[in-house]
Amino acid sequence: MLRVTSINVNGLRAAFRKGLSQWLESERPDVVCLQEVKAQQADLAPELLAPPGFAGHFHYAEKKGYSGVGIYARQAPQTVSVGIGLEDFDREGRLVSASWPGLTVISAYLPSGSSGEERQAVKMRFLAAFEPWLQGLMQKHRETGHDFIICGDWNIAHKEIDLKNWRGNRKNSGFLPEERQWLTNVFDDIGFVDVFRQLETGEDHYTWWSNRGQAWAKNVGWRIDYQIATPGIAARAKQTDIYKAQRFSDHAPLTIDYDVSL
Repeated sequence: MLRVTSINVNGLRAAFRKGLSQWLESERPDVVCLQEVKAQQADLAPELLAPPGFAGHFHYAEKKGYSGVGIYARQAPQTVSVGIGLEDFDREGRLVSASWPGLTVISAYLPSGSSGEERQAVKMRFLAAFEPWLQGLMQKHRETGHDFIICGDWNIAHKEIDLKNWRGNRKNSGFLPEERQWLTNVFDDIGFVDVFRQLETGEDHYTWWSNRGQAWAKNVGWRIDYQIATPGIAARAKQTDIYKAQRFSDHAPLTIDYDVSL
């Protein structure tokens, strides 16, 4: 089995202080996709750059203390690349890809628009640019059979089942009709698979909770973290888990086991 975990750490150093390293040792994922690292390489101690048993690969944001993504991998990838080839977005440290024969795993952190209209406009520009990039991945999959798993914080709850208070959030970033339709296009038109929903169709499964009130305790959350995969490897997904027994950040780790090996 290939165990892939994705977590928005909301600061890698803070997540390690809260026990993330020990959790990784016990859960033993093969690949870990990190978002919102919020650090530069010089800020990270060796055990954060490469925890025991892992090699780390990062794409840092130019702005200190902001964004940034990473991948921990037990087996060294053949190639690692960063960004989507657009400087305005790539300087924000939003995507890193690690490739093995037949499979690429991507850690992606899509922009949030919740801070206001300006950032929402940035988010929509990113989605417009990201769509043809995703189409290119799917074309490669169809031509060669090479599979892709895109893990990360997509900052969009797709359907009403994917957030607790959907009625009150229909005009809020993350659940706007145009954002949800964009994600529908990723699934229905481009052909990617929402692997979690392939395995789990029930309610009350969320990956992010506001720090306000008692959202975590009452499970008033949003499912905005995904593993979105090409059909080949999506069909090999066997089980999934959102880990809530311990809190490392305002997001929970999303783990999926695939019946493949690197």
